[in-house]
Amino acid sequence: MAYLKTVNEKKQLCFTYLTFMLNGLLALSIGSLLPFVRDARDLSYAFAGTIVSLHSVGNLLSGFIAGALSVKIGRKKSILLFNACYSISYVLIIFGTGNLHLALAFFMTGLARGATSNFANYTVNDLAPGRAGYLNALHAMFSIGAFIFPIFLTLLTGVNGSRWIYACYFMIGMGILSWFLYFMIPLETGKESRKAEEKGSAGIGFFREPLFYLCTLTLFFYLCAEQGVIGWLITYFVDTGLMSGALSQLMASVLWVMMLTGRLMTAWMSQKLPKEKLLLAMGAGIVFFFIWLLFSKSAGMIVLGIIGFGYSMAGIYPTTVSFCGGLIKTYTMAWSFILTLASFGSILMPTIIGRIAESAGIIYGMSSVAVVIVIDFLLITALNIYIKKRKSRYDRFRE
Repeated sequence: MAYLKTVNEKKQLCFTYLTFMLNGLLALSIGSLLPFVRDARDLSYAFAGTIVSLHSVGNLLSGFIAGALSVKIGRKKSILLFNACYSISYVLIIFGTGNLHLALAFFMTGLARGATSNFANYTVNDLAPGRAGYLNALHAMFSIGAFIFPIFLTLLTGVNGSRWIYACYFMIGMGILSWFLYFMIPLETGKESRKAEEKGSAGIGFFREPLFYLCTLTLFFYLCAEQGVIGWLITYFVDTGLMSGALSQLMASVLWVMMLTGRLMTAWMSQKLPKEKLLLAMGAGIVFFFIWLLFSKSAGMIVLGIIGFGYSMAGIYPTTVSFCGGLIKTYTMAWSFILTLASFGSILMPTIIGRIAESAGIIYGMSSVAVVIVIDFLLITALNIYIKKRKSRYDRFRE
């Protein structure tokens, strides 16, 4: 935290890190809980898929709305409003009596997740614009929360699947804790906050900046790859007979552990090496290791592929965001547009993979991810070229 000068700035960073860890816990718990909810409520696969999509829709909408609302009422009031959706959503899951309540609950988890992501990335960029290490550390906190809940749920349920309901009570408590942490964060409220937001706003001038498009497209195709792999990896291993269901679940945990390790390592390395070179290396890494995964036929080769792929992809999102840190600080609405447009990738790609798998098989479905990964690498290369050739223009948005 050497870059931060005041006690308030350091408190803001600490609270933001803690709440983002809880965001990982709260947001990704729905994937682990879904099989239990589906069995308990006797849901069809089609409806289960619909409510997961509603989570993504809520995430997409709130990423934009929360940014716009913060300009009007202040960032603190905006995040308190949206973050309250976490606790309410788990109350609906426990006590809801119909499918409409479940649909609303999953939609609300998405609203809370998108707003939290908007707030956290904007806050860290505002405190340390362009500092990739701070952003990688932020996303490492999300990874910690993401892999804690599946372990907790496994220990809680054991051989008694009905205990999943107690996990929901726990999540209500974590949602309340998250809200109180936001309540305690030292941000201005009311007129002072609105003035601070409006001071940094310069309309939609970011649409004239090539940096905006390069970063947004890089994040779009990255999220295509990330959500495609996370959503379909287990199905791919099981349906192709490469691994058993239990071992496939273990591979998903290994992927998250490597993403955590990679983000922590990238946060450290970004202080030692130019982040342009780091991003290029990570882009090349995901291409190499995903192709490795597609051609792996033994458990040992698959494990090596998962380790390399997870480690390589870990720092791409936060490092890319760090390139547009100054742009986000200059234009208040820039991050809302970047987050919203890029998030379409995480919604579209799982559906595309499913459609291809339905008609041609899961192998071809997963192979389609290779296409978006190669495109993402080309965009990362273009981003590097732009920064080198237009350094004076890029420097306008570094700090």
